[in-house]
Amino acid sequence: MAALTDVQKINILGRESIHCGFHLVPYIVRTVLTELPASTYVLITDSNIAKFYFPAFEEEFDSTLSGLTNGSHARPRFLSHIIPPGETSKSREGKAVVEDFLLLNKCTRDTVILALGGGVVGDLVGFVAATFMRGVRFCQIPTSLLAMVDSSVGGKTAIDTPHGKNLIGAFWQPEFIFIDAALLETLPSREFSNGMAEVVKTAAIWNDSEFNSLESRSAEIFAAIQTPSTDYAGRSRKTRSLAQELLLAVIIGSISVKAHIVTIDPTEKGLRNLVNFGHSIGHAIEAILTPTILHGECVSIGMILEAELSRQMGILSQVSVGRLARCLKAYNLPVSLVDPRIADLPSAKLITVERLLDIMRVDKKNQGNDKKIVLLSRIGATYEQKASVVPDSLISKTLSESVTVIPGIPSFNPVKMTTPGSKSISNRALVLAALGTGTCRLTNLLHSDDTQVMMAALSELKGAKFEWEDGGETLVVHGGNGSLSVPPQGKELYLGNAGTAARFLTTVCTLVQKSPADDAEMTVITGNARMKQRPIGPLVTALRTNGSVIDYLESDGCLPLSIRPNGLKGGSVQLAASVSSQYVSSVLLCAPYANEPITLELIGGQVISQPYIDMTIAMMKSFGIEVSRRTEKDTGKLLDIYDIPKGSYQNPSNYSIESDASSATYPLAIAAITGTLCTIQNIGSLSLQGDAKFAREVLERMGCEVTQTATETTVQGPPIGELKAVEVIDMEVMTDAFLTATALAAVANGKTRIVGIANQRVKECNRIRAMIDELAKFGVSTNELDDGLEIMGKPVEEHKKGVSVHCYDDHRVAMAFSVLASLIPGTILEEKRCVEKTWPNWWDDLQNKIGLEVKGVELSTPSVSFSSNAVPFKSVVLIGMRGSGKTFIGDLAAAALHWKFIDADDHFETVHKIGVRQFVHENGWPAFREAETKLLQDLLNQQGHEHVISLGGGIVETPSARDLLKDWVSEGGVVVHIARNIDEVIEYLGLEGSRPAYGEPVNDVFQRRAPWFAECSSHRFINHVEAFVEGKIVIDPTDTKRGIREEVARFFNHITGVAANLAQNLKPGHNSYFLSLTYPDVLLALPRLEELSAGVDALEVRVDLLRSKEDIEPQGKHIPSEAYVADQIAALRRVTSLPLIFTVRTVSEGGAFPDHARKEVSSLLNLAISLGVEYLDVEMQLPEQTIRQLIARKGSTQIIASWHDWSGRLKWGSPEAQAMYDIAARNGDIVKMVFTASTMLDNFDCRAFALKTNNRPGAKPFIAINMGAVGQLSRILNTTFSPVSHPLQPSRAAPGQISFAQVQKALHLIGELPATKFYLFGNPISHSLSPTLHNTAFETLGLPHTYELLETAEVGEDIKNTIASPDFGGASVTIPHKMNIIPSLDQLTPAAKAMGAVNTIIPKNDSSTRLLVGDNTDWLGIRGSIAARIAVGQIHAALVIGAGGTSRAAIYALKDLGAKVIYVWNRTHDRAEELRVSNPDVNIQVINELGNWPNATVSPNVIVSTIPASETSLEDKPGYLFYPASLFSYLDGPAIVLDLAYKPVETPLLKLAKMTASNWDTAQGVEVLLQQGYAQFEQWTSRKCPQGPVSRKVWEVYYNRA
Repeated sequence: MAALTDVQKINILGRESIHCGFHLVPYIVRTVLTELPASTYVLITDSNIAKFYFPAFEEEFDSTLSGLTNGSHARPRFLSHIIPPGETSKSREGKAVVEDFLLLNKCTRDTVILALGGGVVGDLVGFVAATFMRGVRFCQIPTSLLAMVDSSVGGKTAIDTPHGKNLIGAFWQPEFIFIDAALLETLPSREFSNGMAEVVKTAAIWNDSEFNSLESRSAEIFAAIQTPSTDYAGRSRKTRSLAQELLLAVIIGSISVKAHIVTIDPTEKGLRNLVNFGHSIGHAIEAILTPTILHGECVSIGMILEAELSRQMGILSQVSVGRLARCLKAYNLPVSLVDPRIADLPSAKLITVERLLDIMRVDKKNQGNDKKIVLLSRIGATYEQKASVVPDSLISKTLSESVTVIPGIPSFNPVKMTTPGSKSISNRALVLAALGTGTCRLTNLLHSDDTQVMMAALSELKGAKFEWEDGGETLVVHGGNGSLSVPPQGKELYLGNAGTAARFLTTVCTLVQKSPADDAEMTVITGNARMKQRPIGPLVTALRTNGSVIDYLESDGCLPLSIRPNGLKGGSVQLAASVSSQYVSSVLLCAPYANEPITLELIGGQVISQPYIDMTIAMMKSFGIEVSRRTEKDTGKLLDIYDIPKGSYQNPSNYSIESDASSATYPLAIAAITGTLCTIQNIGSLSLQGDAKFAREVLERMGCEVTQTATETTVQGPPIGELKAVEVIDMEVMTDAFLTATALAAVANGKTRIVGIANQRVKECNRIRAMIDELAKFGVSTNELDDGLEIMGKPVEEHKKGVSVHCYDDHRVAMAFSVLASLIPGTILEEKRCVEKTWPNWWDDLQNKIGLEVKGVELSTPSVSFSSNAVPFKSVVLIGMRGSGKTFIGDLAAAALHWKFIDADDHFETVHKIGVRQFVHENGWPAFREAETKLLQDLLNQQGHEHVISLGGGIVETPSARDLLKDWVSEGGVVVHIARNIDEVIEYLGLEGSRPAYGEPVNDVFQRRAPWFAECSSHRFINHVEAFVEGKIVIDPTDTKRGIREEVARFFNHITGVAANLAQNLKPGHNSYFLSLTYPDVLLALPRLEELSAGVDALEVRVDLLRSKEDIEPQGKHIPSEAYVADQIAALRRVTSLPLIFTVRTVSEGGAFPDHARKEVSSLLNLAISLGVEYLDVEMQLPEQTIRQLIARKGSTQIIASWHDWSGRLKWGSPEAQAMYDIAARNGDIVKMVFTASTMLDNFDCRAFALKTNNRPGAKPFIAINMGAVGQLSRILNTTFSPVSHPLQPSRAAPGQISFAQVQKALHLIGELPATKFYLFGNPISHSLSPTLHNTAFETLGLPHTYELLETAEVGEDIKNTIASPDFGGASVTIPHKMNIIPSLDQLTPAAKAMGAVNTIIPKNDSSTRLLVGDNTDWLGIRGSIAARIAVGQIHAALVIGAGGTSRAAIYALKDLGAKVIYVWNRTHDRAEELRVSNPDVNIQVINELGNWPNATVSPNVIVSTIPASETSLEDKPGYLFYPASLFSYLDGPAIVLDLAYKPVETPLLKLAKMTASNWDTAQGVEVLLQQGYAQFEQWTSRKCPQGPVSRKVWEVYYNRA
């Protein structure tokens, strides 16, 4: 059978030991047995390969060995060993397992080992062979393309360690390497691409002709492995197909190069370094991304980065870098770290410059600390015949995502240079030549992302064939004469953010004609997220009207598009051209191939960018088609109507592409701003491009000297600082250059107005807005116009230094700000790679050709216009419509913060001695707005700290006032938009008359101001009064004002940082929980929210599950509106002060929010911050920029950095899990990782991982749980924010969720929550309600504790033994022990000290010591009852009746509530006086007669009675305290009387209040008992007491007893 096999042999190290062919199994066995006689043959493979090929090898060995006679010797043995697949086998442990197998089977030194598999098997088995018995023979039988062309050739063997790949190994040459290309037929296409990376690498360093073949024949090479052979076709040469011949040629070509190099340098002393091109950086990337990203994929990225390093050093041209990138892309390989396959990985976020350099330090090529990298000089050759030493600074610059330009005078002044080829002309030339007939050689083609995208798309459409000449300097286009095909089924034309390509190709795709060979019905063109926002509607409308069938696949008016292959009809075409001239050029370029001649009429107003249309027409003429433009007969005026004949482009043999005039503006502008000289070649007065006018029409007017010939432009800048502002520049003919002009205008002297650029809002980004926002960071003021902007230039020295410029992934933004960076120190340009769209080597040319030093920068802090944290105690500014409740809310906020409140209208009247209404009447609105803005400036300057300032509703009407507010936010201040339903506002304004009338409908005013309120505010408070009155929402006895008051206090304390409303149990030694609300409308949960939330520390709002009754989209596609979400949060805020967790869970992470809607996720998360939400769940899969922006503006909001894996693939012990944790810990205040459990062991792994990470110094709170029923144990063991559900909810938020009570019971059962005992100490106590209170709470929460009575006459041994018991959990203390218990305690709280009595004992563990702490919660009971009715700071005067211990508690509570004066009455005057003296810091006045207030002062609005009700009466009789009706003389607002007596149910005092005054609320002693009991319970258990069920039970028992 071997005789029928044709093999090609390759010489290595003097032996033809590499044998290549197809279906070689019989040949391999025969060769091994014949050429390598042995006593034992051992085949080692992995379990993946074994199922495909092991049986064939086993059968062939058995049959061949059975036919052997060996004389007196025993027949050789054939053994096999199968190892687990993957890199984990390539380890010390994996090697030991193989060696043990050989020893166990008594293998000796004459054994021959065969390594059947990929690189892991080959490396491992080769190292075993090198060391077993001090070296045995072995053969390589590689099964992957990567192993065939790389690891199997050359004798390198190794294993991995935790410190890096391939660090322990040996050089051990195989006896044979058998390359059976048929084994690739079962290789997944991704693995084939993985191997092609090494093939491309080898050609790139050694053989340019081989590279040319790989570059042009990628489709054929892919097809070669996609057609499986039958009946062993290819084993002999005569049965071999052309595809097989091509595949084998590619493999042999690559192997031959490596074999030659290995022969010269077998042990890698120099030349052999060359095969490591791309590996120095690629291996570092692989160390972080393995095993998710394959070796070849990492090397592919490494090759581009190392090629860019060569380009940076001036060794390699951009042409070569571009060719290398295109070639690698053709084999579906990533070429950058922003490739979605890389960027979307959790571990990709761990790729930092510092980490890559650190990994690169451990590289076998290095010499000491010097890093050695293979540098290309051109395709097919290297700079040196070995790896070159490269300093870290250069590597860092290449790897960095951002750069900074060191200001100075260009060292190459005067500069003379050419810019890359014009993007506009390059793209037009590619379309023209592809559609044309014949061959065209294009020179000076722009090598960039845009042109790569265009070429790739034209290739997919089979519209042309491309090849390179002159080392890539010339592109040869073989035109297809308009013949185009539908791409294969499932193949979309992905255009990235290439707007020109998208517009041109839309019409090109209408030319496609359906062919019987096509397996797809439609051509689909798509792009990245930004491209999907850019408009294409007018072009699609015109083509549809002409008969083309085009469908929008997502949003109307934008990509992606589906285009039916019907051809272009032709005839009359009407096109709106006021948005983009590219629509016009698109139709013009394709028009000759329509079925009929086309008459193109441009409609819809002013045609934009006419020079680009003229450029297209001129280029069409160069390719043989002449377009005529109609004119008016009478006047000769040009009309916007074009006639295009049918025809075919005739390709000129050569076409030189003019340099890019837009790009030329940047070096010319650098000359202008630095006062130097620059000449740009290949762009002059005869240029086709409108931007060529930039020098004359912009720079010359700004004070530069300009000289322009037909083909050159020279600019001499004025001295630094002497650029002149230009009153108006109309840049309609050179719109792309406006960004450069804007950068110069920022340092010009005066105001520059740029117009004619409205279309720049729909480019790669909204460029006008981008320039405004980024210039603001430098302190430059601007005004946005309808079709442009104004820039108020300022001297260079007044610009802010150290600015980080966000470039919006827009090449023009980046390069324009690099001009400014050449003068302003410390400027950082983020997203440096966005320049690859038009000038990929801009940063290199800036240094190497212009002479300004450029350094790499790795961003460590976000670049956004928010302060990273609110500056403590800066004043809060309130804005919003008149009638929204600013004064009401502001007054409450100031009281809660203990700040001062200023109403700007009142302040205006104080300053101007005239009311607002009268001022407007006398002076008019403009004068008022000016005065109002001046007042705002003064308030911010003079009352900028610890004030709440309420502004008029129209403050946002003027740009200057808006700028003041935005500056306040950017400096760390808080501006809150008070929002209220507009219908409520209109109703209110109908009654209010203190302000002047609007003079227009209120709703119109609201619609105009709404965007400004949003623009100027950092936060939003929703004041939905209407929704919470008249019983529209059923809440417990809490009334509306109480809910608003509590929420105002919570909101403003939180957002200012005065007292952030965070969960108290998020600390070591405590367990914390949150309830995941799963209601589509949380209003449904409000009536039972207290019951639902019992025991938890926070509530999670699952925003992805919210949906109103009107929403009909299916789950996974629905996006709730921001207004609906904001209303839901506001509704919750009125009924609970629990912290909220705001979660938008995407489908891929187990939620219901669409995965693609990342912009909407970002908007909702920012909304949450503005609403003052306490916790923000941020998926780490979100874009890095989104995460940075959230971190930058979060203020007191804490970020839960979360990962969710539903696949079950991720394991807690994996490197990927650790990488995920590290990323989350870097970005979040809390880390959350949720995996899926498949076995119970996964829960123990989860717990072990959590314990390990929690023991790190400074570890952050960590949520670590598993999903699924099997994972419930992990939820029980998790200590931080365990998500829980509740039986009353409509559904659980995730599989395996259980309730809070279930978790507590489970913790008790496994010994994690021991039962403890609580007591009441006192005498008599048999009728106490405390056992009912606490035992009901324990039972409700599922806690195993008990509360008992311990009645004793004194603090004796019974009590002392009880409090010393290990199961003592705490105690209440009542009379007569409140003071006598103190000597038995270790510490007293300030409250207990102040009152000289203890009513609560709390055991606390301080390391190894147990402390007993005495507290007094009586005052909290009193405070809670009062605060439920009257806001802090609103107690004008209070009366305390009595002077005992409880009276002390009452005074302590009233002091805390801000009572201005406290009257005290007691039968014994001296006791009352003692109380006053013992509280010197409280305004206490002792009175002699109830109802008679001193000096006619205000009567009290709070009364607290601490004496027994049995001693009081409403009748004036001996022995009883008489209560006069004058006690309740306060009638001007809310008031409360509190009687601490338990009996009777209605005491005389409470009865009198009800009879006397309707504004007085009453509270019984039981309410105080409940309030202080709630406080006790929380101190003992760290859990909030479930007040609803406890209160109901206590009142039930109380009334039954009464």
